[in-house]
Amino acid sequence: MLNRRAVLLGGAIMGTGLSMFGRSWNPFAVTPAEAFEIEKTPDEWRQVLTREQFAVLRQHATERPGSSPLNKEHRSGIFACAGCDLPLFSSETKFESGTGWPSFWQPLANAVGETKDTTLMMVRTEVHCARCGGHLGHVFDDGPKPTGLRYCMNGVAMTFKPAGAQPT
Repeated sequence: MLNRRAVLLGGAIMGTGLSMFGRSWNPFAVTPAEAFEIEKTPDEWRQVLTREQFAVLRQHATERPGSSPLNKEHRSGIFACAGCDLPLFSSETKFESGTGWPSFWQPLANAVGETKDTTLMMVRTEVHCARCGGHLGHVFDDGPKPTGLRYCMNGVAMTFKPAGAQPT
């Protein structure tokens, strides 16, 4: 027999599962409360992003650890936003964190913004693209010198442009 308590408990469990493992709509997603240079409707974003990119960049999903080819990207170059092509990180700040996601100790100047994220019953700092607001990942204070920060990014939210490559 369903009662109010069972419905609320089931909803909480399902919401936690979606926020932890979902690649689809996340009812607990953090949305930056600021305006961005590039703003599009969800349908417009779906036209220019893959399903996985849309889930991460626009719905705050998280890709599976170890699934991004950018984990093994060690060439010199720039990591840019997959949504708007804004340069985000230099390869010079990439390091192997052992987490399964591309990690950096510092973004490029004016490339990212931060938002308080209280999903999963903890407080974290969400990182988003400064130009389009796309969700990139989170920043933690357990990184290497000189900053001590670890920008743990979803690889699907970025593209890589090798140094010396012609602009597209």
